[in-house]
Amino acid sequence: MRKFLLNLIEQFGYQVTKFDRKAAGPYADIQDKTFWSFYEKCQPYTMTSVERMFALYQATNYVIDQHIPGDFVECGVWRGGSSLMVAQVLAHRRVSDRHLYLYDTFEGMSEPTAEDVDFRGQKADLMLEQTQDQKETSVWCLANLDDVKLTMSNSAFPSENIHYVEGKVEDTIPQITPKGAIALLRLDTDWYTSTKHELIHLYPSLSESGVMIIDDYGHWEGCRKAVDEYFAEQKTSILLQRIDYTGRLAIKK
Repeated sequence: MRKFLLNLIEQFGYQVTKFDRKAAGPYADIQDKTFWSFYEKCQPYTMTSVERMFALYQATNYVIDQHIPGDFVECGVWRGGSSLMVAQVLAHRRVSDRHLYLYDTFEGMSEPTAEDVDFRGQKADLMLEQTQDQKETSVWCLANLDDVKLTMSNSAFPSENIHYVEGKVEDTIPQITPKGAIALLRLDTDWYTSTKHELIHLYPSLSESGVMIIDDYGHWEGCRKAVDEYFAEQKTSILLQRIDYTGRLAIKK
């Protein structure tokens, strides 16, 4: 019956093709099949958007193509989806001499301050209080270290080159940081205090033409304040390219 119907349709000059939701949807311009295959592996382990994951994928390839020296650093990893994207690209490109540094409490979000209000005006401390019983799927971003290690095992990138740094970034940085330069710096700890601390201690190590991605610039007022404040204090201007409503990307001059 199926063959009969197909033949009948073809007689009228039509052709039946499989519907591709990606091609027909808002991501029709993203036609990189390698990205989509990587994204499908990462998607269960990330809260970030397709746009931000594609920007990270492109940034990782850019760093490799341009031979920008340094390691890859992510502050705030949740279940490891974004770091898995980086690891997959590195393995796919046969890059094994770089290191990944994953900073997280692995116990959920640290305590916010008064600056930490979302773009709707909702206070972070109240949101945390209201989602005590949903820590793994809410603003708490709870995932333990074993969960993240299991996520990272889905890539062929050498496990000995992946460094898990457990604790608040204010307590672990700069004590534990890459020995040399940073090629890609991804900041995703949401709050004012942690973001400012990361910028102070890590941005100076970002290589010239290295990439910085800030996940929460548009969503959390504290994160935005930390970024704007840091670069104002340094008397340095950067172009923060909008990825989506919250994500921003910059290339260091």
